[in-house]
Amino acid sequence: MAAPSLTSERPIIDVRAGRLRRRRRRVIAMSVLGALIVILFGAMLMLGNTIYPVSDVIAVLTGQQVPGASFTVGSLRLPRALTAVLAGAAFGVAGATFQTMLRNPLASPDVIGITSGASAAAILSLVILHWSNAATMALAIAAGIGTALVIYVAARGGESTGGRLILIGIGVGAMLDAVVAFLLLRAAVWDLSVATRWMTGSLNGARMDELPPLAIAVVVLVPVVVILGRSLGALELGEASATALGVRVDRTRVLLVVSAVALACVATGTTGPIAFVAFLAGPIALRIVGPGGSPIVPAALTGAALVLAADLIGQFAFDTSFPVGVITGILGAPYLIYLLIRTSRRGGSS
Repeated sequence: MAAPSLTSERPIIDVRAGRLRRRRRRVIAMSVLGALIVILFGAMLMLGNTIYPVSDVIAVLTGQQVPGASFTVGSLRLPRALTAVLAGAAFGVAGATFQTMLRNPLASPDVIGITSGASAAAILSLVILHWSNAATMALAIAAGIGTALVIYVAARGGESTGGRLILIGIGVGAMLDAVVAFLLLRAAVWDLSVATRWMTGSLNGARMDELPPLAIAVVVLVPVVVILGRSLGALELGEASATALGVRVDRTRVLLVVSAVALACVATGTTGPIAFVAFLAGPIALRIVGPGGSPIVPAALTGAALVLAADLIGQFAFDTSFPVGVITGILGAPYLIYLLIRTSRRGGSS
């Protein structure tokens, strides 16, 4: 029996080499993203009206008492930085999940109105009902999930569910934005500053006692989405292909939608709708890590880095301090316009 020739083995060798290059690029890219998060996180703890050295920050983080730094770093800057990381990761995972599942970069919770539902409910709670922060967060989460359910039910049926869901979501989001404007007109003057947080997304006033719901959501739901990552890749090929590959499409889709919506709503309930982080994190992550593999973890890292960087820019790059949502809005709006123009030129298919 003749031995296989080197020529016949060459394609297999090339495939293995290509796979190895993609894995190496992915590991390096994710390591760089992780290092960037650590650097930005450290900068948020060090920088402010008083700049503390690394040794003081490390001492505070290890539980030592440092005059001045223990309060400023431990009670003010640390909750802000942790909230930025967790909210950014939650928004990033939620956006990448929707974008991959629906095979459309426009399909992120902040574009299709889910976070608008959470924001409208939060403003209703704060300026009309005057509920507590915990009740406001619970109402925001429930409203976000309800908004997603309404959009999903309205978009069901037909062959182009993804495109219809996005259009219906944009319409629902516009209506909810009108509701927000109406509520603000009815609000007392002293409530407007609080409501502004829910309109723009801000880390100002982040507190350690507000972190547990967000931390629990990230710790519990992100692994769920990561575990479903292989099925998510199959869904990206279309329902028929995913079914042929053995994926239980309906069950997987429900689990992914519930997890992604819950992540987006809890993050919105904590910080307000930080614009375009969910929208930008997935595409940026794919540019960095390259094709192949699940986009979930890279999107989480990218989302965290985006929020940290935007908050630092908002705090220190201008004479006036801006909420983080203003900075991410400035970064994300041009990309949204670009995608809408590209989608329009392709006849509605992005």
